[in-house]
Amino acid sequence: MKFFLINTKSHQFGVCEYKYAVWNYLMKLACSVFFILTWSMSANAQNLNTVNSGLLDPGSKTPKMIVDDFMDKRFGMFIHFGPVSLRGTEIGWSRGNEVPTLEYDNLYKEFNPQLFNADQWVKIAKDSGMKYLVITAKHHDGFCLWPTAFSDYNIKNSPFKRDIVEELSIACQKQGLAFCIYFTVADWHDPNYTQDQPGNMDRFVLTMKNELKEVITRYKPYMLWFDGNWEKQWKQEYGNELYQFIKSLDKNVIVNNRLGKGEHTSFSPESVGDYLTPEQKIGELNMVDPWESCITICNQWAWKPNDKMKPLKECIQTLVKTAGGNGNLLFNVGPMMDGRIEARQVERLKEMGTWLTKYGRTIYGTKGGPYKPNNTYATTRKGNLIYLHVFERNQGRLILPALIGAKIKKAYFFDGQVVAFVQNKDFGVLLNLPQVFPDTISSVIVLELDKNAENLSIAND
Repeated sequence: MKFFLINTKSHQFGVCEYKYAVWNYLMKLACSVFFILTWSMSANAQNLNTVNSGLLDPGSKTPKMIVDDFMDKRFGMFIHFGPVSLRGTEIGWSRGNEVPTLEYDNLYKEFNPQLFNADQWVKIAKDSGMKYLVITAKHHDGFCLWPTAFSDYNIKNSPFKRDIVEELSIACQKQGLAFCIYFTVADWHDPNYTQDQPGNMDRFVLTMKNELKEVITRYKPYMLWFDGNWEKQWKQEYGNELYQFIKSLDKNVIVNNRLGKGEHTSFSPESVGDYLTPEQKIGELNMVDPWESCITICNQWAWKPNDKMKPLKECIQTLVKTAGGNGNLLFNVGPMMDGRIEARQVERLKEMGTWLTKYGRTIYGTKGGPYKPNNTYATTRKGNLIYLHVFERNQGRLILPALIGAKIKKAYFFDGQVVAFVQNKDFGVLLNLPQVFPDTISSVIVLELDKNAENLSIAND
């Protein structure tokens, strides 16, 4: 850096020459000042924990091996939790509706879930047969369950003060579950993000980057579950920029498809992320694109007193149909205001875990198909085996579409009971069913083939 001075005593100037020299001096001085200010602003930006979002190519994707590992897990726990549990209304969405905005935004001052125990939550998930856990670290209401340095609206400023995200990450590591973080791209509490008038989205995206850097570097999440991309303020370029930013911090972290502007149930040029996310419904059979259905155990995502809970039969058959469609099930619970998961929900999940203790190998690490799931049955496959999950006995026989390029050698229930069958390329496969099924919810018939079932094409209906 050079500073330019004029020694008027050592030179003789005419009036015009003098004015030109002064003008030249002032311009060079202005350039020097501009350089100093620019350098200072750049240094300050680095101090905000920002990272160059252009470190990776826009097309950078999570390695297929990592995504395949995620899809093998098949079953995970979604947890929606925050100060709104004090009211028993929906997280985020009840702000300004069932709960007045000012009241909602001050609930954190009462938030003190003294019975929260991260080890217990993770044990409940593990005993249920779940392989990963996703916590709403930040929902649309903007409250952060970790002590972020970039917003005062966080757990540290509540009476509880403890870092819920950290405690869950440690508990998951101890008990062998993959720890994941939900993080919305909408924040109705942040003044830079407003629903009714233009905010300062550049500042908001910078805040997101800083907060994401905190959670990625501190808690090492296996997966990031984004939400809120349907809001008009959120632009496609923000999603592209953030995906690159995330990958500059951890190239292996999995990202769902709600970071860009694409649809949740299919990939498009606007999609940003690694897998599809149908919500409150079971995804369609898809052997090409990885997907995960997020579904609630009750009706509401956050805790609600006396919320209607799904019966065991529906819970298990939802999991089976999801796996049969080649997808994962992210099953949601909403802990109560004191930090406990309701005993009735714990019991329901434990029942699912008991079923999975017996039938887990027909779910984990399998492929969906080769038949499309329906209300009567669903199938998964591994090696030369097809696992036929039969939900109900409508009549004494079950007819399946013909398999393409393979024959069944044996058919038997999971417990070994032989099932008589006839197969023909014209009418398909006819299985004779017993009067009483071994399992009243989902009885598994093993079909042993003469070749690898995983290589079969999807059978025609």
